[in-house]
Amino acid sequence: MPDVSTDVSPEEIQQASSWVADLQASLAEVLVGQEALCRDLTLALLTGGHVLLEGVPGLAKSLAVSCLADAVDASFSRLQFTPDLLPSDLVGTEVYDASEHTFSVRRGPIFAHFVLADEINRAPAKVQSALLEAMQERHVSIGGETMELPQPFLVLATQNPIEQDGTYPLPEAQLDRFALKSVVGYPTAVEELEIMDRMSRTAPKTSVSRVVTLDVIGKSRAIVDRIHLDDRLGHYIVNLVQATRDPASVGLGDLAPYLQYGASPRASIWLALTSRANAFMEHRGYVIPADVKAIAPAVLRHRILTTYEAEAEGVTSDDLIERFLETVPVP
Repeated sequence: MPDVSTDVSPEEIQQASSWVADLQASLAEVLVGQEALCRDLTLALLTGGHVLLEGVPGLAKSLAVSCLADAVDASFSRLQFTPDLLPSDLVGTEVYDASEHTFSVRRGPIFAHFVLADEINRAPAKVQSALLEAMQERHVSIGGETMELPQPFLVLATQNPIEQDGTYPLPEAQLDRFALKSVVGYPTAVEELEIMDRMSRTAPKTSVSRVVTLDVIGKSRAIVDRIHLDDRLGHYIVNLVQATRDPASVGLGDLAPYLQYGASPRASIWLALTSRANAFMEHRGYVIPADVKAIAPAVLRHRILTTYEAEAEGVTSDDLIERFLETVPVP
């Protein structure tokens, strides 16, 4: 593996990561529970990866993203995806000025640091394709002109897994562009009681305090790149990803009927990067196996394609990931 600088002192990492606790506290001003979701959003900030949020309606997915935008001194736009949406509604279009006999570019909502793509699976293929270019290339094309997007640029997309009518499932190529997939579940009874107490008002609190700037995030990303990832952990990450493609190689041949395709090399890349970011959030200058295991489900679940047999037997990608984490030897 490439040589990685390890000169991050405990004092430097402690000082550089102090804003993480402030961000979590800021989000907690509105959100109840949802620790995994808040962690995934923070990981996205630290790595520049896009996030797909999946959950049934009413679980505060969109609210979480808007609160993140409030907490960071950055531009934010929200776009409700619908079947009649056009690519120009997303990226912008050329507008003709009759008085000047010229065309000018009108930029779309994609030109923001944080873009909330609400119910992304309702968008038709052409819109998804336009979003795919923006996610991967971090620029868009309007009228033959290529225009760079703001940096940092994050797409935070939500989708409802229970609706099928009028939806367009995301192709595997686009799913792979998301660094993380965060599954948002129902709150506990205690959490729901607190949610009810907070939100059952005519004017509930839906915004949070601003706690971090883009400059601080940029400096934090530079430190994340310097966090040490031992060669043995690098081999562990690769072995974990390889096992999703050939489960028999780690003694899990019984899982083969449930796996259509394993994770791509992007999984290894994002496991390494988000493991460093998770160590940063824990105020450490080095990665430990617990970092890899903590973020493995979010990195892998949308990159593992299960078979019809798995669906028929109720076996999910998360179930398979759990078996891999239990079986692949940890250094």
